[in-house]
Amino acid sequence: MQNAVNTLMLVCATMASLAFGVLAAYWVCRVAFAGLRVHAGQVAAERAKAQISPISQA
Repeated sequence: MQNAVNTLMLVCATMASLAFGVLAAYWVCRVAFAGLRVHAGQVAAERAKAQISPISQA
C-alpha cells in the first residue's frame, strides 16, 4: 500500500511540475510578445512619421 501511495505522490508531483513549466513558458511568451507589440508600434509610428513629413526643398 505504501508503494502505491509513493507512486501516486510521484505522479502528482510530476504533473504539478509539468503544469508549472507550461504556465511559466506561457507567461514568458506573453511578456515577450507584449514587448514585441510595443516595439512594432514604435517602428510603425516612425515609418508613418517618415512618410508624412514633407521633403524639404532646397
